[in-house]
Parts: sequence; C-alpha cells; structure tokens
Amino acid sequence: MTSTTTTPQGMAELQKEARMGAMGSETSAREIRIIDLSDFGRRKAEIADQIWDAAVDVGFFQVANHGVDTRDIDHAFAMSERFFALPDSVKAQYPHKKALNVGWESRAQLRPSTGTADQKESYQITRPHMADLYPSEQELPGFKEDMLAFEAKSWAVGMKILSCFALKLGFDDEFFTRAHDPSKASYQSTLRLLHYYAIPPAAQDNLGLWRAGAHTDFDCLTLLYQRAGQGGLQVCPGKEMDAQEWTSIPPMADLITCNIGDMLMRWSDDRLPSNFHRVKNPVPGEYMGPRYSLAFFCQANRDQVIESPSGKYPPITAGDYLNQRIAANFKAY
Repeated sequence: MTSTTTTPQGMAELQKEARMGAMGSETSAREIRIIDLSDFGRRKAEIADQIWDAAVDVGFFQVANHGVDTRDIDHAFAMSERFFALPDSVKAQYPHKKALNVGWESRAQLRPSTGTADQKESYQITRPHMADLYPSEQELPGFKEDMLAFEAKSWAVGMKILSCFALKLGFDDEFFTRAHDPSKASYQSTLRLLHYYAIPPAAQDNLGLWRAGAHTDFDCLTLLYQRAGQGGLQVCPGKEMDAQEWTSIPPMADLITCNIGDMLMRWSDDRLPSNFHRVKNPVPGEYMGPRYSLAFFCQANRDQVIESPSGKYPPITAGDYLNQRIAANFKAY
C-alpha cells in the first residue's frame, strides 16, 4: 500500500485538510438545494442540470422522491442501533481491516484537521470482503440480509445520480454504473453505519473535540441518511475555505444528503468540487444524545482507472487512490 504522504498530491491534500481545524463561523446564507428525482426517466435532462448546478455551487445537495422507502430507512437505522448496542467484546470479533475498508472500529479515524480521533464508532460493509465479518444470526438476527438489501437500494440511487453527472461530463449513460459494478470482485463501494457517542454530562460544558473533524470524502459520491433531531453536519465550500464559513444541513428523514467526493472531482478536472464537511459537537441547550447516520460511498471498483479528461492528473486506479487516503486517516491497530 502506498501512503498518501509519499505523493505530492497526497501531501497537498493532507496540508489542505490540516488547515481546517478551526471553529470558524456559521452562516445560513448558503442554500443546500433540494432536488426532486420523481419521474426520473422523463425529466432526466432537467434533473441533471439541477444536480450539476448544485454540485458546482456547493458540492452538496439533497434529493427527494429518491425511491428508497422511509420504512426501509427506518429499519436500517434500527438494525444499526442494534449492532452498536452489542458489547464491544462482540463487535471486536469483526474488526476493521484498513486495507479493505471493512469491519468495526471505535475512535480510530484520525483527522489531519484536528489531530484527534473522531468521537464515533463505525461498521463498514464492502460486499466482496465481508468473510467472517457479519455478526451471527444468534447475535443479531437478519442483520446481514437486511443491510445488504439496503446497500443495494442505496447503490441504485447512487447510480441514478451519477448517470446525471455522466450526461453532463459527456460520458456515456452507463459509464459510472460500469465503474461501480457490484458483480465484480473489485467492487469497493461501502455502506457505513455510524454511531457518534453521546456527550457525557461531565463534558457538556467543555466540548473540545469534534464528533468528526473537517474532511473531504474519498469517493465519487456520498449518500447520507440522517435522523431527525440528530444534527451537526456542516459544509464549507472551497470558496469559503480560508474564512472557514460553515453552513449546517438539518437532518430530514425523507431526504438523502449527497456530496461530491475526491474521485469525482478528479474525474471532472476539478469542475465538481469535493468540499470540506464536519460533524460539530452540540452546544449547551442542544441535543447531547447519541447521533446515528448511514452513509453509502460510491467508490469506483478497485481496478477502475480514474483518468482526468484533460490530463490534469495522472491516471490512478481507484484501489490505489482509496488505499492512499485510508492509510492517512486511520491509526494502526
């Protein structure tokens, strides 16, 4: 595995992220657009224009009428909460494997922006690499089947949105679907279950740690499911990076929050920005309990070559690219 710190581009990425640890200020002036995906086949050109404009402007947008039933989302959250409620000794039987980005970790993700571990635990599902990493039926009945079904639904939404970017970039309609082919052993898109720890009473007046420090995502596209009342997600578009002006994205149960990742930024010659985001700690008077979210990362298959159309960036396989970024963000354990 090549460490991202050994490449000039990797150094630049880490140095940029390392500057993003300040509190900054908050602004509500920026619009996080909500895009309706209904009647997608007939309206695709219109939807693609709306998604492109939102992505270029902020790098984040939300989608409504996306096709994932609210009952399925609620059930996925319920299964996630049951998984994280298992004793650590049980979850530790399914440890995070950094090279494959699978399994369970707790307070292991280190952000260059903060130099501290995110205050969360997570469990990654990447289909081809899950041997012996699912909890047993005795420990958590139905977990594997239900989460794989939810992963497939999320993949379908992701490919629908990515087909809009293919249209705008001049690629063929199935370009990104082929690049994220779940039938191949090189598939590396990931469903990530996240549990941000409740703030203990003794720490509620001294909130010095981020729940998740400022970062960009490594993938092409992220789909994020949030729970109503469990906020904290904030975005800072590139043009506001130096001033560190952050906008909160309130969680809404019927919307999926989407953002551009580093792979797609590279694939688009930087026309589509992969912008910084973070999960801030609540302030006194806000909800201090646990925060749960579900993220689906559309990560191109490991053997897929990411080629910058203009040659701005050298070609790299998606596997090598992801390995570089993970190596820089997870402590050894």
